[in-house]
Amino acid sequence: MKDDRQDIRLLSIFHYVVAGITALFSCLPFIHMALGIAMLSGALDGDGPGESPPALFAWLLVLLSAVFILCGWTLSTFIFIAGRRLSQFRNRLFCLVIAWIECIIIPFGTILGVFTIVVLTRDSVMELFERDSRSGNNNVSSPGHDS
Repeated sequence: MKDDRQDIRLLSIFHYVVAGITALFSCLPFIHMALGIAMLSGALDGDGPGESPPALFAWLLVLLSAVFILCGWTLSTFIFIAGRRLSQFRNRLFCLVIAWIECIIIPFGTILGVFTIVVLTRDSVMELFERDSRSGNNNVSSPGHDS
């Protein structure tokens, strides 16, 4: 049991790290967004007629980069929440789903996702999550219950 708690504590810490790395790399499309905005503003127009980039291309750069940024930040938020839930021994199913999704973040997310799946599918860990949820040992007071 003590090893399970230690494993989950380490997984929680690594979830925070991978969430930060994911959020950081999700900011890379800002370069493309800035390029698209520069195209739309006319900063990249040439000297002669017809030398400006097409507006459709510029809008695609701006919109697609915004979608990638928002998806990356959303994913990193969910990874952070999963790390928090792991440390509280709450929502095992949510943590498993996020671990499966994390596997698309090569290489760190894949490694963390696989280890998280392996740990969370242990019988002793399942009992640990069930016991802590039944005893109310979630480190969070739920609304409607007096402490």
